[in-house]
Amino acid sequence: MIDYKDMGKRIRVLRRKNGMTQEQLAEKAGISASFMGHIERGSRIASLETLVLLCNTLKTSPQFLLAASLDGELTEHMPADFSPEQRSQLSAFLRIAQDTISNWGDR
Repeated sequence: MIDYKDMGKRIRVLRRKNGMTQEQLAEKAGISASFMGHIERGSRIASLETLVLLCNTLKTSPQFLLAASLDGELTEHMPADFSPEQRSQLSAFLRIAQDTISNWGDR
């Protein structure tokens, strides 16, 4: 299940980090400022196309925005002081390592 509230929080953090208003981000994503507010609160769901536009505008990956929905058990044991971006990067690395190990015998 996708954690839309966490995704919205991550979007808000990146938007602010980039010095953008909701209106500016909404304009770049081709949506209304009202809908952007709903996405950040997790009360409405962005289309895949909108998600890609948000990722491109915010210079982030879908994995980062969806980290709470994808990482599950991987983030449980990470240091509490890791930023969301550090958690996402480590999770991606661990996923690649797990895939490599799983496929090792197939060679």
